[in-house]
Amino acid sequence: QVQLVESGGDLVQPGGSLRLSCAASGSISNIYTMAWFRQAPGKQREWVATLPRGGATVYADSVKDRFTASRDNAKNTVYLQMNTLKAEDTAVYYCCADGRVWGQGTQVTVSS
Repeated sequence: QVQLVESGGDLVQPGGSLRLSCAASGSISNIYTMAWFRQAPGKQREWVATLPRGGATVYADSVKDRFTASRDNAKNTVYLQMNTLKAEDTAVYYCCADGRVWGQGTQVTVSS
C-alpha cells in the first residue's frame, strides 16, 4: 500500500504563499483520487480539494481562486499551491489517496 508524506508547511504572513507537497512511496498513477484536507485547532477535518485521475480538480469554496492543486504522476507527488493566505487557513494539511490512505500532515500557520 502506498504511503504519503506531506511537507512544505511553515509560518507565513497573511497575504503570503506556500507550496505543500505530498510524496507517495509508490506509484500514484493507479490511484483514482488524490485529495487535500485540513484540520484547524478545535475543528473537524475539512475538505480542501480533490484531484481525480484524468479529471478536473475541484475546490472548496473557501479556497477557490486562491489555492491550486496539481498531481505529477511521474514524480508520484501531489502539490497544493496556496496564495493570498489568510489567518483562517491556519491548520494541519493532509493529503489522502482514494479516501483510505492518509499522510501525517504538515502544519501551516498564517500569522503576522
